[in-house]
Amino acid sequence: MQEKDVIRLSKRLSKHLRHSPELIGLRLDPAGWVDIDDLLTALGRGVTRAHLLEVVERNDKKRFAVEGNRIRASQGHSVEVDLDLPVSEPPPVLYHGTVGHALPDIHRDGLKPMNRHDVHLSATVETARRVGARRGKPVVLVVDTAAMRADGHEFRVSANGVWLAASVPPEYLAELPATP
Repeated sequence: MQEKDVIRLSKRLSKHLRHSPELIGLRLDPAGWVDIDDLLTALGRGVTRAHLLEVVERNDKKRFAVEGNRIRASQGHSVEVDLDLPVSEPPPVLYHGTVGHALPDIHRDGLKPMNRHDVHLSATVETARRVGARRGKPVVLVVDTAAMRADGHEFRVSANGVWLAASVPPEYLAELPATP
């Protein structure tokens, strides 16, 4: 598949495995899994198992997981699912990529999951910067996860290495200085 076709199919998979399975007649199980054959039928002609598995393999963020004949999005759902991820000990700091116009709300309210189940945090500055850059000039926030854990907050990590938290209150956030 050409890169543009991989990206197009990846976006379709994200839409239907994370947000709108019902639009193509899919029903996710409680953990977010769907039978690959059912997904292929719902996606329609032109999408093969080989295409699907190539997208899963080539996705740089490893957004999808395949187990046997099932597939699911690794995280980022706006539909009700229970990924059954265990509480995990995060590194002392994690990072969150955003854009400047969001900072006043973040400084006031902290990080909230918005239309998703959890706040997504990155293990590296580079990943957070890429996430923020999707919406404009990126701003990277440093999350003091050590202090959060000491105060009783829980973290989970998805299969693709995205750290998840219910929210991040503003007192645990600091802005990483911009690089010239």
